Amino acid sequence: MKHIRKYSKKWILLLSIPLILMLSGCSELTVMDPKGPVGEQQKDLIIYSLYFMMGIIVVVFVLFTFMVIKYRDKPGRDPKDYKPDMHGNKTIETIWTIIPVIIVTCLSIPTVNTLFDLEKPAESSAEEEPLVIYATAADWKWFFSYPEQGIETVDYLHIPKDRSVEFRLSSADSMSALWIPALGGQKYNMAGMQTTLYLQADENGVYQGRNSNFNGEGFAEQTFKVHAESKSEFNEWVKQTQHSAPKLTQSKYNNLLEPGILDDTKEFSSTHLQWVDHGSMEGSDYAVKRHWDAYGKKLHLKNGKNHNHE
Repeated sequence: MKHIRKYSKKWILLLSIPLILMLSGCSELTVMDPKGPVGEQQKDLIIYSLYFMMGIIVVVFVLFTFMVIKYRDKPGRDPKDYKPDMHGNKTIETIWTIIPVIIVTCLSIPTVNTLFDLEKPAESSAEEEPLVIYATAADWKWFFSYPEQGIETVDYLHIPKDRSVEFRLSSADSMSALWIPALGGQKYNMAGMQTTLYLQADENGVYQGRNSNFNGEGFAEQTFKVHAESKSEFNEWVKQTQHSAPKLTQSKYNNLLEPGILDDTKEFSSTHLQWVDHGSMEGSDYAVKRHWDAYGKKLHLKNGKNHNHE
């Protein structure tokens, strides 16, 4: 038994080293240093799952080590002494059925509870209505429409601190996924349908956002910045944008929707929602019509060049 204890301690120490190293490095990971309640809930769930699964790994390896040492073949052992009673052993069969059920249950309950909690605004700002922002992905840009404020930005956005933000996600073409690691997990943007993502910033700062779903050659550059600021600073930015930014025309919007990466961010004192909501079937039809119009123009120009050449 002394040998077993000695080996068990060594295995526990060896298995603990990766966990210690991983958790010590988590402070450098954005998702492990959240700046809002959504990210905080997800971080707690990650930590809980890591510790729970590490506990399972330790138990399995300790038992494995015990079995290897206790039942190993060695000189002088009579093979007749080893007579395991495994077949039809109801006790063992019950144990290896119940334990996995308990493991799955202990992981599922907090996960499901967290998922349901994240489908509604954060409780810390429940007394105030969420700020609604339509986040529309397009190859390879982000359009952020503020319907209540009547403004729209491209590849950046401002949000007030300590207020829940209701992102209404959709796409003008390929499937994307909006992700702001410091504030919470990602959710998909799809053409012709709308998904909702609630996030909130509890600290001032500029946070990185990006598309986390690969959608072609411009995927790596489909990023944006989130400026989290006080309510007074946010209101001041809204007023300034409303008075100084140009109106967004349908022609300008269609040009911006063309695949490509912008050199700089843009802002407008009106939104594309006056023509189309890409989260509806009409939005999907709008995208199809736009692509066919572009194809028709190219075909017309090509035929015109051929005719002039003749």
